[in-house]
Amino acid sequence: MTADHFDETITALIERVPFLIFTVELNTGQRIEIDHSHALVVREGNAVFLAPGGVPHWFDHESVNQIIAAPSTKEA
Repeated sequence: MTADHFDETITALIERVPFLIFTVELNTGQRIEIDHSHALVVREGNAVFLAPGGVPHWFDHESVNQIIAAPSTKEA
């Protein structure tokens, strides 16, 4: 995914009204559920998400496998 496409896609998802939870899947298989629009900062192909409890998740356009416009379907 290019840096521009990454920025455009993430920005479009965080600006949806009303905001809807979405998921970022990394190349490692890890899924990050973006649950609040103000908890994510995106710039020049890089992003940081502050998960509940203030846990930071850094990722960039090269580490993303896919962006899913829906909540994660994690198995317990």
